[in-house]
Amino acid sequence: MKSNFLLLTLLIFISCKAQNTPLYIGTYTDGYSEGIYKLDFNQNTGQLSNLQLAISTQNPSFITYSRNKKYIYAVSESLGGSVSSFKIRENGHLKFLNKVSSNGEGPCHISLNRQGNKAVVSNYRGGSASIYSIARDGKLNDATQIFNYNTDDKVSHAHSAQFFRDELYIADLGINALYQYKLKGDTYELALPTIVEMTENPGPRHFTITKNGLFIYIINEYGNSITSFKKTENGFEQIDYDTTLDKNYEGNNSCADIHLSRNELYLYGSNRGENSIVVFKRNKFNGTIQKIQTVPVHGDWPRNFTLDPSGKFLLVANQKSQNISVFSINSSTGKLSFLNDVKVPRPVCLLF
Repeated sequence: MKSNFLLLTLLIFISCKAQNTPLYIGTYTDGYSEGIYKLDFNQNTGQLSNLQLAISTQNPSFITYSRNKKYIYAVSESLGGSVSSFKIRENGHLKFLNKVSSNGEGPCHISLNRQGNKAVVSNYRGGSASIYSIARDGKLNDATQIFNYNTDDKVSHAHSAQFFRDELYIADLGINALYQYKLKGDTYELALPTIVEMTENPGPRHFTITKNGLFIYIINEYGNSITSFKKTENGFEQIDYDTTLDKNYEGNNSCADIHLSRNELYLYGSNRGENSIVVFKRNKFNGTIQKIQTVPVHGDWPRNFTLDPSGKFLLVANQKSQNISVFSINSSTGKLSFLNDVKVPRPVCLLF
C-alpha cells in the first residue's frame, strides 16, 4: 500500500513538472529589480509560480533564446549599451558567458535568424543596428556589420529587427521607415530604405511577419495604429491602416508590441495608456484585419506581451504596475479572458 502511494506521488510530481514550462522575464533594474527572473508556467491552468532571480544583470530590457534553447541573449540599456550571452543551467538559472558592445546607446531589441548563427540588435537612442555572429559555445562575437541611420536632418530610433529567410527588416521609429536588407554572400545589403512611404509620423515600433512572408503588420507607437502591408512582385503595398484604440478612449497612448496567433487568424497589439490589448480578426486571403475586442490588461503600461507555446494563453508584462497578467485565448474566436496575475519587479519582456 505504501509503495503504491509513493508511486502515485511520483507520478503526480512528474505530471506537474511536465505541465510547467519556464518563463524568463527581462526587466528594468532601477531600484526594484535585480536582473532576469524566471517563473514556472502551467500550460494546463495558466498559473504562474515559483518566482526566482535567474541572474543579476543590468537593465535586460529585451531577451531572446538561442534556437536550441540552451542560451539566452539580452540587451542591456546601461551606459554605453551592450548585449550579453548566458548559458541556461540545469536548474533554470543563468550563467554569464560574455558581453559585447551594442555599438549604440539604448539597445532595446534583439532577435536571431532561423539558423541561430546570427543576431541583430536595435539601438534606440543610438539610431543604429548591429549584426553579430554566434559561436558554437553560445558566445557572441563582435559585430560584423553596423548600420547607422542618423543623418544631418533626421534623428533615428531603431526599435526592432527581424530576419526572414535571406532578408532582414529593421523598424526605425524616428525616421518612420521599415528598412529591407537582402543577404549577399555573408553580408546584408540595403534593398529598400523603406518598404512604403509612411505619413504623419506614425512611429513604427514592432512588427510581425506571416509564415509565408507575404504580409507584414507594424504597430505604430505615435500613431496608435497598425499598418498592414502585402509583398508584391515589385515590392510592397499598403493594404490596411487601423486604430488600436477604443472609439471612446480620449487619453494619451503609446503602442508597444504586436503578435500573430499561431494559426495567423488573429492579431494582438498592446496599448500603453489605454492599458489594453486590442484583438483583430485577420483575413488570411487578403491580409486585412478587423477589430473585434479591446480588453483591459489589469495593470499599467503593457510594454511587451507573448503567447505561450501551446497558443492557448497570452501573457502581458505591465511595467509600471509591476505585474504579469495572464489571459486565456478562445480557440474559436481569438478573444481574451482574464485569468490571473502575479507580481514581478519591473517586467518589460517575456520569453517562452
